[in-house]
Amino acid sequence: MMPATPAAAAQIRQRLLPISSSSSPACCSNPRPRLPARPRAAPLSMSAEARAAPSPLAVPPPAHPTYDLSAVIALALSEDAGDRGDVSCLATIPTDVKAEATFIAKEDGVIAGISLAEMIFNQVDPSLKVEWFEDDGNYVSKGLQFGKVYGCAQSIIVAERVVLNFMQRMSGIATMTKAMADAARPACILETRKTAPGLRLVDKWAVLIGGGKNHRLGLFDMVMIKDNHISVAGGITNAMTSVDQFLEKEKLAVPVEVETRTLEEVTDLLKYADENKTSLTRIMLDNMVVPLPNGDIDVSMLKDAVQLINGRFETEASGNVTMDTVKKIGETGVTYISSGALTHSVKALDISLKIDTELALQVGRRTNRA
Repeated sequence: MMPATPAAAAQIRQRLLPISSSSSPACCSNPRPRLPARPRAAPLSMSAEARAAPSPLAVPPPAHPTYDLSAVIALALSEDAGDRGDVSCLATIPTDVKAEATFIAKEDGVIAGISLAEMIFNQVDPSLKVEWFEDDGNYVSKGLQFGKVYGCAQSIIVAERVVLNFMQRMSGIATMTKAMADAARPACILETRKTAPGLRLVDKWAVLIGGGKNHRLGLFDMVMIKDNHISVAGGITNAMTSVDQFLEKEKLAVPVEVETRTLEEVTDLLKYADENKTSLTRIMLDNMVVPLPNGDIDVSMLKDAVQLINGRFETEASGNVTMDTVKKIGETGVTYISSGALTHSVKALDISLKIDTELALQVGRRTNRA
């Protein structure tokens, strides 16, 4: 299995050239997904230049010590194939039939998941060839044809739904992230751990593609003292004392963030930092954005907290972050703005993969989706 490190992911990213029917490798004999341990080398039908120098990912996935993208892809393919494979393909499509299918954007947005799509096609059938006309992170408009896949028709159809499920979710996240990141400047937009179970790395990869930054990947790469930790520890000072002692004892060097909910907690934390050698790096200012009855927000408490901290530590605003509020929050001087909505309730971007492109576009225009 292949861990999702940037180096490993970079080995996947290869722009594949279109092939003719006469030069295609033999089609698959059974429309059940192949689940190889790792992507194979480029097929011999590719040019020597293309084989020699695979291009790096424009936006590589976050590095995670245990997350395995190949295993996630394998699970997605396996739940689709079950124990029989694609009985619809078996019933209707001869194994030697080749096809060309086109990716079509059915609404405007930021495309994401192109690199992951290549990984999926490769696991299903390494002989498939993929050609892209856009890159991850590019803006696409409704009706745009932005990529093609060539080869065994059965393999294309077996991979189709899994590819689209990932790409549509990632593109939805990237689209929302791009809009929020643009509005939040000069603050940086972050996601949270409110990701789909099993898709943590995929969701966070989409945030990067959309122009955001990643918060902690999990429980292991940052000490984050939240309200429940503080309550059990008996206050912010006790919690921070324990953190500093633990990190020194274990000889760990990781970022440390503490959640504050009141200006008094901010003051207590700053007082601790004045009096002690501390590993504190960031202060979260939670729910200091107050909704008003007229639909506006009051950010005065957030501004006061930022002024108290006065650049000594990074700051992060959290709570009541929406497309309508993020610009005003970003103007308070906070370093980061975190939003769980980027991943926990995002709307997927509508994308299709069609063999009969002309008919698909006709139908799309009829339904205002092309």
